[in-house]
Amino acid sequence: MNDNNSDIRADDPGRSAEAFVRNLDWNLLRTFMVIVEARGITSAASELGLKQPSVSNALRRLEKHTGTQLIERGSNRFRVTGAGKTLYRECVEIHGTVIRLADELKGVTDEINEHVQLAMASHVSSPLLNETLSRFHKDHPKATLSIDIHSSRDVIERVVHRSVSFAVCLIDKMNSRLEYRRLYREYFGLYCGPSHPLFGRKRLTLADLAGEASVSFSTDQFTDVLRPVAMMRARAGLDGRVVGISSNLEEVRRMIVSGLGIGPLPVHVMTRDVRDGLLWRLPPYDELPAIDVYVAYNPKTRFNRAEAKLLELLLESIESTPMAERTYSS
Repeated sequence: MNDNNSDIRADDPGRSAEAFVRNLDWNLLRTFMVIVEARGITSAASELGLKQPSVSNALRRLEKHTGTQLIERGSNRFRVTGAGKTLYRECVEIHGTVIRLADELKGVTDEINEHVQLAMASHVSSPLLNETLSRFHKDHPKATLSIDIHSSRDVIERVVHRSVSFAVCLIDKMNSRLEYRRLYREYFGLYCGPSHPLFGRKRLTLADLAGEASVSFSTDQFTDVLRPVAMMRARAGLDGRVVGISSNLEEVRRMIVSGLGIGPLPVHVMTRDVRDGLLWRLPPYDELPAIDVYVAYNPKTRFNRAEAKLLELLLESIESTPMAERTYSS
């Protein structure tokens, strides 16, 4: 019996690609995307509501169809191959496109009622952003919004692959495929919690911090997006040993409040915690590291009406507000 593809010549890439698409079970792509994100067959099966053998079989079918190994797996091994990473990026983009298509097919009316999905870094705190969201909701009450919190690096990945509408995050290196607008500038200071020996002490100097243990963000490194903060920690002479780390601001704050060590936090966000006695501000008190937070979007994204309107409002607000009013120091 002849194979379904037996009539396709090896030297005819156009017909081979057409057959690949025609015979592909698109559900396998979604299953593969969940396997990668869940970091395992068992976790993916739980998330999809399927039995583990069904998910394993789906992965084997996809690998057979693509003709390449997508995931190296074993009893204690799970690694996405180069081909798997390429396919995953495309799956994320396809998934985002299908979601937006579903929104568009709900029925076009004069009233904006589509969904906006944003990706955001954990520490974003901007009155300008809040005012824009409020204005958007007032003008379009039937539009819906979801905000996913990720590391800035993961946020940008989602924008590049168009799985989210746009993002608000820190930027290390600008991707040429994206557009950026600076939303605001914030300053980071060092803090300790109530159980720390330096809590409540006044007239402290940098010398008082020397050798103290610290906690910080995953990106607080000399080669990453928070390198100005890494330089501030080095200037304070903190112990090179970082006892706690997270990409989420609330978790870094939790570790500082719990007394694990001294750590950096945005000054304007922590004013209330200092007033309420949960945090104590430490030196340096001047020449603080400035960190810029950006709106990032992919101009090739096919925005639905709600996405386009919210992005338009946000960019208008940025353009019409002087940078001095978008700089938060305390």
